[in-house]
Amino acid sequence: MKLSTGKLLLALAAVAMFSCCATIGPPQPPSLELPKPPTDLRASRKGDKVLLTWTIPTLTTDRQTVRSLGPTRICRGLEKVLTSCTAVGEAAPPQNMAEIRKSTGKKVSTSYADLLPGELGRDNPLGFVTYAVEVRNASGRSAGLSNQVHVPLVPTLPPPQDFNARVTGEGIVLTWTGYALSVADQQPAQYFYRAYRRQEGSQQEVLVGQLPLADDPHPSLVDQSFEWEKTYYYHATMLSVITRSGGPEIQVEGDDTPEVQVFAHDVFPPAVPSGLQAVFSGPGQEPFIDLIWAPASDVDLAGYNVYRHEEGMTPEKVNAELVKTPAYRDKNVVSGKEYFYSVSAVDVRGNESAQSEETSERAP
Repeated sequence: MKLSTGKLLLALAAVAMFSCCATIGPPQPPSLELPKPPTDLRASRKGDKVLLTWTIPTLTTDRQTVRSLGPTRICRGLEKVLTSCTAVGEAAPPQNMAEIRKSTGKKVSTSYADLLPGELGRDNPLGFVTYAVEVRNASGRSAGLSNQVHVPLVPTLPPPQDFNARVTGEGIVLTWTGYALSVADQQPAQYFYRAYRRQEGSQQEVLVGQLPLADDPHPSLVDQSFEWEKTYYYHATMLSVITRSGGPEIQVEGDDTPEVQVFAHDVFPPAVPSGLQAVFSGPGQEPFIDLIWAPASDVDLAGYNVYRHEEGMTPEKVNAELVKTPAYRDKNVVSGKEYFYSVSAVDVRGNESAQSEETSERAP
């Protein structure tokens, strides 16, 4: 029986189709489940503590989802580039790996605090130490080291002793006991005192100021940038600075003093007004006495009070409301009498200064 040309072509096409579908590619190797090494390792140093932070990997080197992780090795060395891991510690694996995998598009970070041995800085104050991390899987295998970061080894000093803060009319005065450098501290570095402030309910720290370390046994700083009637926390630290030839300046802070709490309650009056003068004017018009004085410079000044009395009498305030400018006209005068005047300054919280020196004028 002969097949027509059309049927023959259909039969050949069917054979080709089934042959194609039956083709099996080479077997794929099983995933080694090696987590991708982090590329965003960061380091910050405070005193002898180095805080390392990196993103927990969620993919393997073959772009599979990480199912579980083992401990992460913390690698540290004096070489500029680490070729292998000399472990100085381990960061425990995350306990919530399932939740981390679900946080698609969100990076989840972890951290480890390493304590630098003191001899590293003493032996090589201008040098650096290199860090990397090695993230391993549950079987203890890794795909290698993360990116590497360099941390300066410049020595730091202990925090200032006897740190204290007190509220005064000039501002919040910060005091401490001056630091005396020992022979061991005579490193190629400059040292500074630094003071910080944060407001109650906030973690944001504001640099109040810094002073170079000198022979002063009782150094101090005055903070005038705060707001009255608020609670603040102050602490101080020592700053080490090294200027390297041809390189950027290196700054490392030491450990902090305990925080000192201060409530900035304003019970301090403005400065006493000065330069008070009195001038009578009356011929041809209703008599009055004009008063003028030097304006007060207090930033929280609300106004002035004016006091008057006659010889042997007690001064009494003559203004019903605060006088806003350093001048006042007293129209309640009687011819033939001598009047004695003084003025005081009042701030926005009602604190009133002492009365100024008196001046007098006679109404003819």
